[in-house]
Amino acid sequence: MGNGTATADLDVALEKHRTELTGYCYRMLGSSFEAEDAVQDTLVRAWRNHEKFEGRSSLRSWLYRIATNVCLDMLSAGNKRARPMDLSEATPLAQAALNPRPDHTWLEPMPDARVLPAVADPAEAAVAKESVRLAFMAALQQLPPKQRAVLILREVLAWKASEVAELLETSVASVNSALQRARATLAERADAGPEGAVSDPLDEEQQRLLERYVKAFEGYDMTALTALLHEDAIMTMPPFDLWLRGTSDITGFMTTIGASCAGSRLVPVQANGLPAFAHYKPDPENGGFTPWAVQVLEISAGRITGFHCFLDTQRWFPLFDLPLRLEAEAEQVQQGE
Repeated sequence: MGNGTATADLDVALEKHRTELTGYCYRMLGSSFEAEDAVQDTLVRAWRNHEKFEGRSSLRSWLYRIATNVCLDMLSAGNKRARPMDLSEATPLAQAALNPRPDHTWLEPMPDARVLPAVADPAEAAVAKESVRLAFMAALQQLPPKQRAVLILREVLAWKASEVAELLETSVASVNSALQRARATLAERADAGPEGAVSDPLDEEQQRLLERYVKAFEGYDMTALTALLHEDAIMTMPPFDLWLRGTSDITGFMTTIGASCAGSRLVPVQANGLPAFAHYKPDPENGGFTPWAVQVLEISAGRITGFHCFLDTQRWFPLFDLPLRLEAEAEQVQQGE
């Protein structure tokens, strides 16, 4: 009885850290599924070795130490997750070709609920959301793994330098040096161009922008859509390495290669601290709608600056707890269902 109760208590104690650990591993690895695997490995190791845990640090700190080691081991192969625009120049519409790259190439989307634990402090919640947005995630992937860990622990999770030094078994001076180098690398990337600015929660202007976007996209109204896109807006479509820049190439693609998406339906989801939609396109053979993409949008100054379509629906829709079919009579799905 006693052992059973202790085991149950340990399970509960470990499980309450799952969401924040998943957020940490996701920032480290850039992959939704690898992050969840890393957290599961962390919790299993903690469960098996709990008797060796001497309580010299908190359970939370101990779990982060295990998770960091798991992630560093997974990153030892040197693979860096990326977005299409991190790997090549934009392709003119006239040369557009859909060439897929392996899954491990790409930075992956993640549902907010799996990585953003509920917190009472609005400022803390805003920092957490900003730290899983696609542009920041892509920048993190350019850092060496230990610099990445230091930056996340210090800047996102607000650990003290001494706490990070203890976790990484290094000196405070080394931690501060790694943080300085990581900040410099991120600053260089920020100088490459403006990033989107999304309010948390969305302000009225952004809400109206999204409402207009849904109406324009579902109506496949390219004139209306052009009015909502920044002139240098970017469209990506992992697993394809093709990416497009500018309203004419984006709308030109949508009316040619992407013409089968006319008449689609968009269902709101929460992804990467950004506005997002599950995109279902018409199913001409069976009626209703079939999954096509998870769209993640970036917004700045009242326009859409990034339009990122993750097309591997057999992976993404179950991750977001989305149905693999949308019936015609059930087109209007409420957010959160």
